[in-house]
Formats: sequence, C-alpha cells, structure tokens
Amino acid sequence: MNKDKLSGTADQVKGEAKEQWGKLTNDHSKEAEGKMDKAKGKLKEGVGEVKDEFSKD
Repeated sequence: MNKDKLSGTADQVKGEAKEQWGKLTNDHSKEAEGKMDKAKGKLKEGVGEVKDEFSKD
C-alpha cells in the first residue's frame, strides 16, 4: 500500500465524519465539504491503486 492509497482512505474517513457532523448539526456547508473530502479520497485511492499496478511490473 502506498501513501496515496493510505491518504485517500484517510480522506474518505474524514469526509464521512464531516458529512455526518453536518447532518447532525444541520450544517449544509459542512455536509457538502464532507462529500467533497470523500470524493477526493476516492480519487486518491484510485491513483494509489494505479501506481501499485505499475510498480508491480
């Protein structure tokens, strides 16, 4: 597992926490921020997976 994959997973967890906090407090901007963090995390994780594939060869 490379640092991009690990960072992506961490961003997804952070985003989920922000999204849930936004729902709990009825803060729509925090909820949207959490969704963006989750999307960013998924993208980073995908980049990490591609890097892992290329490093195997």
